[in-house]
Amino acid sequence: MPEQRDLSKIAAAAPATTTTKADHGSHGLRFGAAQPFSYEWLKNHAQSLAAEPYQPPPQPDPAIVANIDYDAYGKLKYKQEFALYGDGQPGVFPITFMFVGHYFPKTVRMFALEKGAKQAREILYDAKYFDIPAGSVARRLGDNPSCIAGFWVMEAKNGPLDWHREEPWVTFLGASYFRAKGELGQVGISARGITLTPGGSGPEEFPDFTAFWFAPGESASEPMECYALLDGPSVTGAYRFALQRTKAVITDVEASLFFRNPVERLGLAPLTSMYWYSETVKPVGIDWRPEVHDSDGLAIWNGNGERLWRPLNNPPRIIISSFSDQNPRGFGLMQRDRSFDHYLDGVMYEKRPSVWIEPVGNWGSGAVHLVEIPTDDEINDNIIAYWCPTKPIQAKDQLDLRYRLHWVANEPYPSSLARCVATRLGRGGRTGQPHPAGVRKFIVEFLGEPLMGLREDAKPEAILWASRGTFSYSNTEKVPGGVPGLWRAEFDLAVDGNDPVEMRLFLKMGDQVLTETWLYQYHPFPREGHGAETHV
Repeated sequence: MPEQRDLSKIAAAAPATTTTKADHGSHGLRFGAAQPFSYEWLKNHAQSLAAEPYQPPPQPDPAIVANIDYDAYGKLKYKQEFALYGDGQPGVFPITFMFVGHYFPKTVRMFALEKGAKQAREILYDAKYFDIPAGSVARRLGDNPSCIAGFWVMEAKNGPLDWHREEPWVTFLGASYFRAKGELGQVGISARGITLTPGGSGPEEFPDFTAFWFAPGESASEPMECYALLDGPSVTGAYRFALQRTKAVITDVEASLFFRNPVERLGLAPLTSMYWYSETVKPVGIDWRPEVHDSDGLAIWNGNGERLWRPLNNPPRIIISSFSDQNPRGFGLMQRDRSFDHYLDGVMYEKRPSVWIEPVGNWGSGAVHLVEIPTDDEINDNIIAYWCPTKPIQAKDQLDLRYRLHWVANEPYPSSLARCVATRLGRGGRTGQPHPAGVRKFIVEFLGEPLMGLREDAKPEAILWASRGTFSYSNTEKVPGGVPGLWRAEFDLAVDGNDPVEMRLFLKMGDQVLTETWLYQYHPFPREGHGAETHV
């Protein structure tokens, strides 16, 4: 068994045998004794933990938990009659809890805040909260220690949707991961409390949310607050989340971070997604579906006001791209392609949410980082985007941060410029002529109001740049098919070697910029010009 943390340092928890009926109603839940709580206390507590050696959170028997695989985990159901703030209880949004499993092996403590008071009571674990099938390996864990690993926030009790039947609109589960429904009703991309040196030369560190405190909330139109304690070998942190259910989901985050150790590369407001392939690059016969991805690009609104669009890659090796900035206005991983016919899959990739990070206050100097990791399947989250401050993090540093996450269909603050809607690659050269090796054709499509009024014979200028190589056959034209405001730039790029090529493109007419700036990192395919492509 791993070393156990002294949980008395999280709070003066009541003994496990204590059962108290709190004013939010118990409905069979068991609660510990009331204890003081405030966000200031949580920040002070996180800071004091950072001055001590790290101790990992407790885990139920790892040998048993490791055998709660995907299939076994899916059969473990929380009984809704034990929902916190469930039927007949104060609080608008019921909260249910999730069991430990192979991918979520660590215990997370849960506390309920008393309505209108600065007191909290711990929810004491009982195996009866869960429906555990006969013969399930999970039955061998018993009641001690706790087997709660995360939580769901359900739809409002007094809303138009039946919370007993609907999927949760917010989920916190595993390390510091959380996700929410977008305004199209689907989940997909995840956010994290923090990321430490992702894609680096050594193993990535995954701090955990080790405890949560819930406030019941008064109205479905107001945010529901919850607080979290973060702890890991290099950092501790106090978090305050304000979760607001609108047509989309809005998450306001406030955090104070305290560092035990220096950090090579700090990732703030991180997003994690999946990109296998799209119309941009698809290996021959890899899968029957036209596209498979939760996100198809990184959007940035930088401090100078420029709008950038970087289509995602499934690269041949781990690639970390950096987009330097000063006080960014926002960034996010977007799912722009919303056509079912482009996916043909019942898991509804076309409805996966886009997530936009809106900084609150000045974030100073730094860069948006994009980490792209090779994958050969859709089960892997291989894309990470985050803000990395310029100033290196040292031991005993403190960092305070505020931002807002928008779980939406499109950017919450759309540009007046036309936006990129597709990037397509093909063999270079002229139709009917030999296709020269080392030459790639690019088709970049833009859609938007500035392109609506252009005559079909107009010729917007394509402003092109590449870190190396030679352009040829550059042209712009309205895309056939009758879609108003849909134009494309076409050009060839000739390069030698397989090193990545950085590219930029936007369209203008005279002095008027018509589109956002397309950024692309081109990985020249192996065996260029020699039949079927094998790039992944």
